[in-house]
Order: sequence, then C-alpha cells, then structure tokens
Amino acid sequence: MAEIRPFRCIRPNKEVASKVAALPYDVYNRQEAKKEVEKNPMSFLAVDRAETQFPDEVDLHDPRVYAKAKELLGQWQKEGILVPDETECYYVYELTMDGRSQTGIVACAAVEDYISGVIKKHENTREDKEQDRICHVDVTDSHTGPIFLAYRSDEELNRVVAEVCSQEALYDFVAEDGIRHRVWKAAEAGEADTGAGTAKERKESWTSRIRGRFLQMASVYIADGHHRAASAVKVGLKRRAENPGYTGEEPFQYFLSVLFPDDQLLIMPYNRVVKDLNGRTAEGFLKEVSKRFEITSLAAEAGGETHETGRQKELQKGPGSGAHAGQPTERHHIGMYLAGQWYGLKVLPEYLTDDPVKGLDVSLLQDNLLAPVLGIGDPRTDVRIQFVGGIRGLGELERLVDGGEGAVAFAMYPTSIGELFSVADAGLLMPPKSTWFEPKLRSGLFIHKLS
Repeated sequence: MAEIRPFRCIRPNKEVASKVAALPYDVYNRQEAKKEVEKNPMSFLAVDRAETQFPDEVDLHDPRVYAKAKELLGQWQKEGILVPDETECYYVYELTMDGRSQTGIVACAAVEDYISGVIKKHENTREDKEQDRICHVDVTDSHTGPIFLAYRSDEELNRVVAEVCSQEALYDFVAEDGIRHRVWKAAEAGEADTGAGTAKERKESWTSRIRGRFLQMASVYIADGHHRAASAVKVGLKRRAENPGYTGEEPFQYFLSVLFPDDQLLIMPYNRVVKDLNGRTAEGFLKEVSKRFEITSLAAEAGGETHETGRQKELQKGPGSGAHAGQPTERHHIGMYLAGQWYGLKVLPEYLTDDPVKGLDVSLLQDNLLAPVLGIGDPRTDVRIQFVGGIRGLGELERLVDGGEGAVAFAMYPTSIGELFSVADAGLLMPPKSTWFEPKLRSGLFIHKLS
C-alpha cells in the first residue's frame, strides 16, 4: 500500500505565484539560471540555484550557496512572498500544454515506501548529482521541488479530482513558455459538494478518499525526478539517525510529490546525436547499419519536400504524430539523419526481444548500432554522444548535424508509460535518457518543511 499524505504547505502569495514558479533546477546550466534570476529576481531559481546570488568563481557546492538558499526562504516568508497554510491538506495541480491537460495530486510520499519498493524506480542515480540536492534539502530544511510520480488511473481518484477542480482555482496563470498552471486546494469545499453534511465533513471526505485510494495501491512509480527522490530519502535517513527516538510521523519521513494518473501522461522521445561515424564513410556506415536494420530513404516524404530543396518545418505537436518525415510513428522504428538526408530504420525481426529492458527502442539502438557500429560502449560516460530532449524537435537534430556538432542523429519513438511500468515492476532499470516528460512541474509552488 502507498502512504500518500496531506501536508502543511508553504506556497506563494497568490499575487506573485506566476513570478515565483520556476522550471526545475536541473533544466538550466549556471549561466542560464543566472540570466533567469537577473530577469526575474522573484524566480524560485534564486532559491533552488542560489549560486546565482554569487560571482561565478564561487563553487556551486560552496556551503555559502546552501546557506543563501535557506536565508532567501526565510526572507521571502517574512516579506509575504511565501505564506504557510494553517492546516494539512492535499492540492490538485493541472498543467495544460498544446491543449492537452494532466492533473495531479500534490502530497507527501513516504520515505519508507521508497525503501521497501512500493515506490518503484526505473533509473539509476549518480552520487555526485545527489549530493547537491542532499545539501540543499538538509540545509534549507525543505523539499522545494516535487517528485513526479505516476499511478495506474483510478476512477474514484478521478472523481475526487473533478470535485476539487469544480472550485475556484487558487492559482491560474500561463507561464512564459505558454503552459497554463492551475492549482486547487483540496481542503476547501466547492460547488460540487452539494450533498448532505457540513463543510467540515466534506473536507474530511476529500482527504480520507484520496488517502484511502492510495492505501489500496500496491505501487506508485517515479516518472521523473529520480535524483530528487534519492536525495530526499537520504536526508530522511540522516534525520532518523540524528533522532533515534523517531516515531515515523515526523515530516522528514515524507517527501514532496505530485502524483498523476498514467493515462494523462505524455512521454516525448529522447533523441541521440553522435559526433562521428567511428572512422567510417557515410556509405560504409549505412552498409554496417543494414545488417541489423531495414533502411528506407525519407527524402521525398512529408508533403513532397526534400532535404535538397529545404527541410520541412517542424510541425510535430506530440510523439508519433509523423508530421516530420524523420519522426517514427511506431515502435521499433527509428529516424536517422545523416549527411543532409533522413532515413527510416526498422529493426530486423531476429533482433527483437520480449525482454522489458532489451526490447526498448533505446536499447535496440544501443545494442545493435551505437555499440557495435559506432563504438559507444557506455552512453552514460562517452563524450561522443549527446542526448536531445524531444521538446526541442527534429529541427534541432538537423541543426547539430548540419553545423558539424554531430555526424549522425537518431530520432526515437517515445517510450510508453506501460513500458516504464513493466521495467519498474520487473525490478529492472532503463538505459540512461530513455524518457522525456512534458510539461515540467514548476518548483516553488509547493514547499514541504522537514521539521
């Protein structure tokens, strides 16, 4: 059973929520984060990436950086930018991108569920990346960026969410990237609650119904935020060691999460660009690839335009839409951009497998092309490969190859949420950079104190 609890939230004043809300800390490099904070000093990046408050020569992991994050959190509360709620409750958080919405429940998940495997993961984490967030969480005594969790869609939770969303939204704004964010407080009774009973009883009904449904779930899944989750758990374990008389009810036993039903989630492809052809000519490379893939030229597709007369506009609105000639439209198909030309690659049947990890398209590409042909043995450490999120479109792959930053690019069909669940249920791990979720949850809208 999954212990998913309400919590006492610290959140932005309604008037400044749109300014405070920021993309996750790891979306930006240092200079990009600094520019965002210079443009908008109220951006939560000032807290999540507090090195933006220091000259560039100050190390990212300098203790002063984490102390500054703590100072800013306290200062913003004194100034009324951030306000604490008086009671514990759940929230509902809706994100709308390109007309498609996903609506999640904001809550706290249990450290113990992560340890026991009720919260299932599908990626490894790197200790160096964990350490930064461990220090940030521990020093600020706060979880500032929610973990993106998924669960198998549940009719009762869908009903509760619909009831909560019938109220007036607590926040409703469109961010600079065009994504609309709406938040409702699940402790407030709305117009949907027209049955008998007091407002207090209806509030308790929402809370008990949400918690009760999750208690009946055998598993929930980390969709995005493996490093944040691992860091939060390690801080929780550290606090246990520091408080040997803990009861299990302490706030540090739980970490901030947003939980979404699986049928609302969009996974975009995570594409690949390789710097060189491992000493081969384009002709020799294609010959090697043809041993394990059926190759089709895509030059004359997508409305009759060819790459000789000008590449297609990037029309893709979602994975598998096929608006761009190079975008694969089904599993086990891969788009390849080489020397100004798009090709379609189809994995030959004898190389397919039912194994939940080896059967992923990213694994099939790695095991049958990147490793044996291009010599990319470990994509986590090889500097010859870079990964490009699907949100950037196939035009970005063309730009990198045409500009000389890569010799060949691969457009992937997106991993499905079902494949993610199958890997996690089997206790296995996906290859690196297998999934790209959009839209990204904003940091700063919900803060969970550990004490």
